[in-house]
Amino acid sequence: MYLKQYEQGRTFIAKLNYESDLLEEINKICISENIKAGSISAIGAISSLKLGFFDQVTKEYLYTTYTYDEPMEIVSCSGNVSLKDGKPFCHLHLIASDRKGKCIGGHLTNGTAVYACEVIIQEYLGEDLIRDTDEQTKLTLWK
Repeated sequence: MYLKQYEQGRTFIAKLNYESDLLEEINKICISENIKAGSISAIGAISSLKLGFFDQVTKEYLYTTYTYDEPMEIVSCSGNVSLKDGKPFCHLHLIASDRKGKCIGGHLTNGTAVYACEVIIQEYLGEDLIRDTDEQTKLTLWK
């Protein structure tokens, strides 16, 4: 088990720009504010969606399987911030629903276009939270 204790730091609230890339914009905030550990939540709507899925057999992310070019609601988007290769890195998962309420979820990747999105980022203060390749799973996890 991996366990560390952190104190709450700054809280950032942002409204992302129309047609911006959801993951890219959140990453920009974390990099510009030098957030080394934190949590992220977001709600809103997207005009297109691109998600990834980690295949546990091949130990690779699949990104081409989950692409939707239609308006969707962000039902839930949450994740964390840590350091990867020495700079802030956002790891987010997203669930979105179509106009009939059908939901799809997965690992948020670049390529999701914002229609309207509100984001809250909570910084944590303490030891740097570092992400590196886990030999057993081949995922980039906290170490």
